[in-house]
Amino acid sequence: MKDNFGEALSLVLHHEGGYVNHPKDPGGRTNMGITQRVYETYLGRAVTEEHMRDMPLNHVSEIYRDNYWSAVKGDDLPAGVDYAVFDWAVNSGPGTVARELQKLVGVDVDGAIGPQTLAAVNSEDALELISKLTEARTRFYHRLQNFSVFGKGWVNRTSSTKEQAASMVGEAV
Repeated sequence: MKDNFGEALSLVLHHEGGYVNHPKDPGGRTNMGITQRVYETYLGRAVTEEHMRDMPLNHVSEIYRDNYWSAVKGDDLPAGVDYAVFDWAVNSGPGTVARELQKLVGVDVDGAIGPQTLAAVNSEDALELISKLTEARTRFYHRLQNFSVFGKGWVNRTSSTKEQAASMVGEAV
């Protein structure tokens, strides 16, 4: 397996951008895709707006690796599928993407990617699975209450993720 975490993180950070505090985003203060709640959990203490704005990149990388990449077993997924799953996990939570992935590959749906899920994923064609993930992710977003506010961005991100993930399949060694 190719280690895609660095490339995947770079792509996620491009999508996530910098500091925001959108009034209709239930995540509240967010920087580089990390919500204040997640950052406070990581640090074990409360943080201010200034802390959020000045979040060091090494903290961001550790949070993404521990909370999302490792949670979806990114190192064990095929190239391209790893990024598609990781990006969705960042945007909607590891449990959400794990359940959707499990439905797509026909295994028990428990929200945790384990040996059974990995075996099923690795038996699938990576490009086809990326397409199925993209379709499932788009359907998921359309069901969300705040789709009218954020939907266009989510769908654009999903389309971009599909293209980037597909290109990673071709690069796999």
